[in-house]
Amino acid sequence: MLRIFFRFRRKLLGELCQAAVQALLHYFYALTGKELIHGVMAVIQTFGDRTNSHPHVHALATEGGENERGTFHHLSEFQDSLLAEFFSREVFGLLLGQELISQALAEKIAGWRHSGFSVHSKVRAQTKKEAERVGKYMIRPLLSLERLSFQEKKGEVSYRYGKEGEEEERMDYLEFIARVISHIPDRAR
Repeated sequence: MLRIFFRFRRKLLGELCQAAVQALLHYFYALTGKELIHGVMAVIQTFGDRTNSHPHVHALATEGGENERGTFHHLSEFQDSLLAEFFSREVFGLLLGQELISQALAEKIAGWRHSGFSVHSKVRAQTKKEAERVGKYMIRPLLSLERLSFQEKKGEVSYRYGKEGEEEERMDYLEFIARVISHIPDRAR
């Protein structure tokens, strides 16, 4: 329900990324009682597996952070539901500050069983090679030409998606072009 704001107000995408970083800071503080400086690389992706509009954040973060004395506080695992709650609060604050939603709507969405906010922190990078793999995933392109085919007679594009490309979506070629160009960033000013 909230993704539409990020699709048509693309400047909000940078703030969405900042909301994810702030959620991590609040999360670390909630667990340790200390303000920590952590390492994080966050990337916005505007697309889902089917080249559809699906703005979300990928983050490669340290498992903890340093306090003001330089002592590192390690967190052995992340509580995804708590981190998602912090992230939802940050996003609601962003959208409320922009006067794009009401407090009543924010409370309503927050109360839903499936609010649309989720965190998946199970992927770990223990080695440089694993970190590179995660980094490549974070900056992967919108689509793979290997998964794309065009039936010229029908004017139809077929795009395979999923882990092994086992699922397929067919659409009119103009719809496909519109879907792809919707992910082109606005011109820098």
